[in-house]
Amino acid sequence: MIELRPFDSLGGANHGWLDAKHHFSFAGYHDPARVHWGNLRVWNDDAIAPQTGFPPHPHRDMEIITYVREGAITHQDNLGNKGRTEAGDVQVMSAGTGITHSEYNLEDVTTKIFQIWIIPTRDGEEPSWGAKPFPKGDRSGQFVTLASGYENDNDALPIRTNARVVGATLKAGETAEYPLGKDRKAYLVPAIGAVQIEDVRANARDGVAISDVEVLRVTAIEDSEIVLVDAA
Repeated sequence: MIELRPFDSLGGANHGWLDAKHHFSFAGYHDPARVHWGNLRVWNDDAIAPQTGFPPHPHRDMEIITYVREGAITHQDNLGNKGRTEAGDVQVMSAGTGITHSEYNLEDVTTKIFQIWIIPTRDGEEPSWGAKPFPKGDRSGQFVTLASGYENDNDALPIRTNARVVGATLKAGETAEYPLGKDRKAYLVPAIGAVQIEDVRANARDGVAISDVEVLRVTAIEDSEIVLVDAA
């Protein structure tokens, strides 16, 4: 099954400093048909104005992955972690038994991120945070694992759930394959560009919910940057 969720069908709210679009039910947006996809619970498309951001607030029992599309985000938490994650790079916060953090755009330009929440399949562990650069050249023409709950994905940021976050950059006409498996679910969003999956075209920031597919084949119609969650 390949289900297109066009960008203009997403929920959301514009708070002035934050223009947020929600692929799944979140905050004041609720759609009973879009609560989660497997253990993927949240996919927010956020634009954060310069010198603004999310003040300190708590989380627990959630894997929170931030993919920076433009600009940079600066993280600080009550564990003493602090870091700046810039465009193309990824940060992961495992909320575990509880963490309080802030996320600010301290840049002079708007920062655009995908914020992805995945329900953990391991709980009761201490919270943690980490970030890593993922050069786009390294994922040219192929999917590269950015965050993973599987031990053999040694180069990825660790998450505490049976899921992967992967990314690819494809030039127009290129095709990349991902071995999903018919018992898994995937959710794919082009950050830029447009792609074809079977007979479905997805433009930038559209969502595509995928299931019952053994090998996922994605062909770029335009030069594209893709983020995909492989969920249990």
